[in-house]
Amino acid sequence: MRYSQLFGKTKRQDPKDEVSKNAKFLIRAGFVSKEVSGVYNFLPMGLRVINKISQIVREEMDKVGGQEILLSALQNSQSWQKTGRWKSFDALFKVKSQYDQEYALGPTHEEVLVPIAREYVKSYRDLPISLYQIQTKFRDEPRAKSGLLRGREFLMKDLYSFHTDEADMLKYYEIMKGVYRKVFGRLGLEAIETKAAGGTFSEFSHEYQVVCQNGEDEIVYCPKGDYSENVEIATAKDGQPCELGHGPLKKVKTIEVGNIFPLKDKFSKAFGLTYKDKSGKDKFAQMGCYGIGISRLMGAIVEVYNDDKGIIWPKTVSPFDVHLVHIEDPGTETWAKETYEKLTNAGIEVLWDDREDISAGEKFADADLIGIPIRLVVSKKVGKGKVEIKERSEQKPKLVPLDRVISQLKS
Repeated sequence: MRYSQLFGKTKRQDPKDEVSKNAKFLIRAGFVSKEVSGVYNFLPMGLRVINKISQIVREEMDKVGGQEILLSALQNSQSWQKTGRWKSFDALFKVKSQYDQEYALGPTHEEVLVPIAREYVKSYRDLPISLYQIQTKFRDEPRAKSGLLRGREFLMKDLYSFHTDEADMLKYYEIMKGVYRKVFGRLGLEAIETKAAGGTFSEFSHEYQVVCQNGEDEIVYCPKGDYSENVEIATAKDGQPCELGHGPLKKVKTIEVGNIFPLKDKFSKAFGLTYKDKSGKDKFAQMGCYGIGISRLMGAIVEVYNDDKGIIWPKTVSPFDVHLVHIEDPGTETWAKETYEKLTNAGIEVLWDDREDISAGEKFADADLIGIPIRLVVSKKVGKGKVEIKERSEQKPKLVPLDRVISQLKS
């Protein structure tokens, strides 16, 4: 991609109405554009990141038998009334049409999916089944802030599993714990599995929390991994020794990037989702739900991976593999074009800063702000057939033959 043709360029000044690092950097670097408080538009580079995060999540959901679906965002109000959440769900957006019909804008999808599942689940032979989607959600947050970390419109992966009994549901629940750890590891995040309240559904749930001083959540945890609880249920345990002798517990600010929840039969009972067991007796299906904030992950990654110059994307979710910078020395135009073509022909995703009459310093500053993991420079000083290579997280560049760079990137 030629930067001169890219829609969404860098900006010099921080947006006046943003306080979070993720919002400031993402807007300045041309990844997102703010619509209203808590609502963001994803520009081409931002969408590339979102799609890469989504693909990693999708691959791991597919591996454990998840079948992808896409459910309606505009939801039947009667279903919400049936579960009792029409009035009790604080952040529910309610929409009234010109024909006086009321709808919910979906913050979650139990009220949509369970009635559908009832149409198809008839026998124990139809279970277990896992269904997931990656879809836009809506929540009428009273304090939409912190950029992509707390929005009124956001992208989320939600998976719902259906089982014959609680034991089978809890077995899948444990499997999903491992899946979540793998997802976040692939995204470059160390997410701490944290016990949390279960609300009206169960005694417990589990959140996945990323340590960040700008986070809105707070947990008490053992750095060696044998204990972690949300402060809402942790009772004055900060500073106590870890059970395995790892030293004192710590209280830290965090960003919640996912959660898993044993729903049991709450929604099955509300909608009459039953199946016939081997003896022909009707039983309620048991459910689990598993959420990951896709757009929130994008914000969390920026909050964790940055410096005073800009974003530092992990390679797995970077919008491009390399940022190619051409220093406009006379006679080097063909060098830059050849370098770009060799890289792209090798299957390497390249953002080529081909702008004319822009200083090298400005191009380097934009490269640092955008945060692609590897910067390559073509110039007369570097020489034909070579590039200056610098990783975004390092200080010193190196001169390397282009063919060697391509070989390393492909491997």
